[in-house]
Amino acid sequence: MRPEFALALKSRPGDPQTTFLSLFSMSMSPSAAAIPEKLFFKIGEVCDIAGVQAHVLRYWETEFPMLAPQKNRAGQRTYRRRDVEMALRIKELLYDEQYTIAGAKKKLAGELRGPNRESGQSTTPKTPTRSLQPPPSLAARFSAPPSQATAATSSAPTDDQRATFRQIAKELREILDLLDKGEADLAATRTKRKS
Repeated sequence: MRPEFALALKSRPGDPQTTFLSLFSMSMSPSAAAIPEKLFFKIGEVCDIAGVQAHVLRYWETEFPMLAPQKNRAGQRTYRRRDVEMALRIKELLYDEQYTIAGAKKKLAGELRGPNRESGQSTTPKTPTRSLQPPPSLAARFSAPPSQATAATSSAPTDDQRATFRQIAKELREILDLLDKGEADLAATRTKRKS
């Protein structure tokens, strides 16, 4: 049993609320159960939660751009919950799953970007992953009466409309590329800011 649960059980043995809270905490993931409900954490608190020393956290900040705590006016690091979760994930990859620093970076980058990019697929050809057709439950609800439906299917889009659709699709692909580039630029900016 983890120490924080043993402490909770020792504090009020037999109390139904203590028993419920300890069982509830055990059913949660270890990282979620161990992080207190706070907005900001100091580096010492994160060290206690993650079980590593402060110099290790500071080193991880230089190696993993996704671990980027803000600094307050006094220049002290203030970690948010997502930073604490990221530190716990980094520790899990490095210590439990025995990844190297480079391997952990790749794994985290793949997790943050999504499953398609992790497998090494090219990002230049953007194909839509979702169908533009409504799900059958909505299609049945909002379908046109039979007389209007046949009229709509018989009229094909004009050449001007097709050209417009192609232009819109091209611009949407450009927007997706800009968003991907923005993620990379943001990570680079965070890395520069730490230096």
